[in-house]
Amino acid sequence: MNRENMKQILIDQKEMYLNNSVIHRNYELEDNVNYCFVGIRRTGKSYMLYQQIKKLIVDGVSLNQIAYVNFEDERLLEVTADDLNMILEVSIELSGTNNKPYLFLDEIQNVDGWEKFVRRLSDMKYRVNITGSNSKMLNSEIASTLGGRFMIVQIFPYSFKEYLTAKEKIKDYSGIISTADKAEIISLYNDYVKYGAFPELVEIRNKREYLSNIYQTIYLGDIIRRNKITNDFAVRLILKKIAESVMHPISYNRLTNIIKSTGIAIGKQTVINYMGFMLDSYLLFKIQNYSAKLVDKETLSKYYFMDTGLLGLLIMDSNTAALENLVAIELIRRYSVDNVFYFENNAEIDFYVPNSGLAIQVSYSLLDNPDTKARELGAFVKLKNFIPDAKCIVITNSEEAELEYDEIKVKVIPMWKWMLE
Repeated sequence: MNRENMKQILIDQKEMYLNNSVIHRNYELEDNVNYCFVGIRRTGKSYMLYQQIKKLIVDGVSLNQIAYVNFEDERLLEVTADDLNMILEVSIELSGTNNKPYLFLDEIQNVDGWEKFVRRLSDMKYRVNITGSNSKMLNSEIASTLGGRFMIVQIFPYSFKEYLTAKEKIKDYSGIISTADKAEIISLYNDYVKYGAFPELVEIRNKREYLSNIYQTIYLGDIIRRNKITNDFAVRLILKKIAESVMHPISYNRLTNIIKSTGIAIGKQTVINYMGFMLDSYLLFKIQNYSAKLVDKETLSKYYFMDTGLLGLLIMDSNTAALENLVAIELIRRYSVDNVFYFENNAEIDFYVPNSGLAIQVSYSLLDNPDTKARELGAFVKLKNFIPDAKCIVITNSEEAELEYDEIKVKVIPMWKWMLE
């Protein structure tokens, strides 16, 4: 890479953060900390860098001291680890020898060997923030190389509160509201569930086409091409089956048998590898059975999509599945994926958060269906034998009530209201 070309790229890319309006995301960030922002594509990781940059500008830092590099720029496709130091050299030249540049490196995982360069920057006391769309950049080897020098923050699609802000709906819908306001919030919520919450989607009319483009980019780019997969039909079939099974645990053996039933010769280890690639891309995440033995925890999990809009591309009647998927997203946003489980041991509980003693059932409708009510609330009664003090909640599409069932207090709350708590 020619030095003058690199300099021109850094100058050109200033337009990316200067000309983009930023909706403040609800992540608490500290000053003078190096961050690594990770998450699914198009979820707003670059905007987290823009947010950091604009704060520096407000604080009086010169534009010349800010070096932003987006490694998805086609002019940087051939950049290698040996070229990375040129970015530092050009950044120092632009900022002036007496001023240390602030470095923002977007999608840096596209450069093999990036981690040693980033560690060196940190060791030299540069302020540096990075993003990536593949969790492999956080594997044990790289994490060891970075040596705890970065705080890792996973960026999600908009929360419902952020979505309302982006829609310029700043009313307080969480308390007692008028009939008109309730109709408005439910309409907004229905769109949020159906199309998901990628930030750019808010202003786009053809939402399904936009979602399809994101899905194809992740599917073809982050899963198929990045991992050199030749059997793309098997990957497509696995994703379809995962979408159809969102509310139920599914094992590697079952997925392997499903694929074999179509006439494709495939081994279980290959299926495990493919599932790992899907998780690496942040297209999916999984939760485990809190009450299971270690082997079952690893082999039998519930899988969810990182955005309900992507789920809706793969299944037709997705209302019930999307509701549970949305609960899963909101829970890992609040508590992190390592602290959210399902519970299956005589009692079947959709979600359990041990740190908060929170047990959640998800039911599209509950109150007018005696069988559904008995099944969902009866599971709390069984859970009491294992976790006596669990806080029991049923999340529904629109129903709300305070119930007592077999001496257990149960809060029934609509999804939109729960997300605003």
